[in-house]
Amino acid sequence: MATNETEVAAAAGADGQPEQPLWLDEMTPRQIVAELDKYIVGQNAAKKAVAIALRNRWRRQRVGEDLREEIVPNNIIMIGPTGVGKTEIARRLARLAGAPFVKVEASKFTEVGYVGRDVESMVRDLVDVAVNMVRTEREDEVQEQAEQRAEERLLDLLLPAPDAPPQPQPTGEKGEQRVWFANAGGQAEPVTEDAQTKERRERTRDKFRQLLRDGKLEEREVEVEVSHSMPIENMMVPMGGGMDAGGGMDGNFMDMLQEWLPKRTKRRRVTVAEARRILVQDELDKLVNMDEVINEALDRCEEMGIIFLDEIDKIAGERSGASGPDVSREGVQRDLLPVVEGSTVQTKYGMVRTDHMLFIAAGAFHVSKPSDLIPELQGRFPIRVELTTLTEDDFVRILQEPKNALVTQYRALAAADGAELEFTGDGVREIARTAANLNVKMENIGARRLHTVLTTLLEDVMFDLPDLADKKITIDPDRVRDRLKDIVEDEDLRKYIL
Repeated sequence: MATNETEVAAAAGADGQPEQPLWLDEMTPRQIVAELDKYIVGQNAAKKAVAIALRNRWRRQRVGEDLREEIVPNNIIMIGPTGVGKTEIARRLARLAGAPFVKVEASKFTEVGYVGRDVESMVRDLVDVAVNMVRTEREDEVQEQAEQRAEERLLDLLLPAPDAPPQPQPTGEKGEQRVWFANAGGQAEPVTEDAQTKERRERTRDKFRQLLRDGKLEEREVEVEVSHSMPIENMMVPMGGGMDAGGGMDGNFMDMLQEWLPKRTKRRRVTVAEARRILVQDELDKLVNMDEVINEALDRCEEMGIIFLDEIDKIAGERSGASGPDVSREGVQRDLLPVVEGSTVQTKYGMVRTDHMLFIAAGAFHVSKPSDLIPELQGRFPIRVELTTLTEDDFVRILQEPKNALVTQYRALAAADGAELEFTGDGVREIARTAANLNVKMENIGARRLHTVLTTLLEDVMFDLPDLADKKITIDPDRVRDRLKDIVEDEDLRKYIL
């Protein structure tokens, strides 16, 4: 197995200009890799494998129905040390495809019958992500309409209309609107509303609308109705119903119970700014059809869902016949097998099939090997990719190229105190060299080592920054070596700081 692996560096277009996005349907595997290259340094083998897997999902949708169900995704297992981009590749791929994505750690799962999370919970998590994703898309489509409705309701609160009549309003002989009032005898009598009064009210309403849009009424208080659910944390639940392995209330059952219970409403006095947020959300709830959202979310999960199963090496290594008090890792593998192979999982939104979900597993495999997994589970991950270790040149690119590069972040933090933090090219190279050497001498944690090196390097600078007379600080190779020399050479200090 290769000892090296490559990590992540986010890089936008070289010219800094926003590029026209391509639809996934139009993207070839080569174009998918090109998109991933903007964010991930190196790791060409892994990017090629996931690009093919993603394109195959598009190809499957164009196969005849009789054969479509027979085509299953080729699940991938990534092998490489921490901090080299395994998770980032999967996350960027899901974002590129607009697919529901969830990352879980295999080490959190336990065999059925033990206290802990069951493996099917990752499918329920994926469904929750998909529902939120589709709902957000639907809300974006009707956001403008919801804001207009909320504005009208806010105007009604700021400028209440005359009291509603006790019965439907008839019209007069000339078509004018009538309102009702009670005479001294308690009898309701109609009176024609003056057209001038109605016009004056409309002009006042328009003035309030303009003030509202100009933000001049944000601090004024209004009274709104707010609905909230009853607390269920301490509710008594029948034994055996909705309980998890640890004796607590199952999260899936808790969510369903929350939806069944009636919601209470109460009136609150809030500012116009807060009332707008409440009313917009209320209108969005009315405009978005949740049945359609759930149906599409379930369909996306089944056809496009991606589950990233991290730390799979932590459940490998135990062979049959081993004994001990620990929860069986091989038992977790057996529980994972039907989910990865294809089964039906009960969620609070309905039944979900996992037959065509894409599973990407990843692990460092320092102690164990992929062959230590049970043979049945190995067969469910036919594509194996080894990621390479990050080099000094990779670190230089990671420090400089991404939009959210660490160098860029520290410059922005220094600018908040009115200071200018300048990194010379040789200074960046020295930081990268130090991080690469530490990864060789100590545990290899990939690009995460850059965080520890930069934090230690700039600790005194960031502490003294507000009080410095000279607000221009230059980070050059000499400064890097002077600051980190003692720590790098002192093994005891290095152990705790770096």
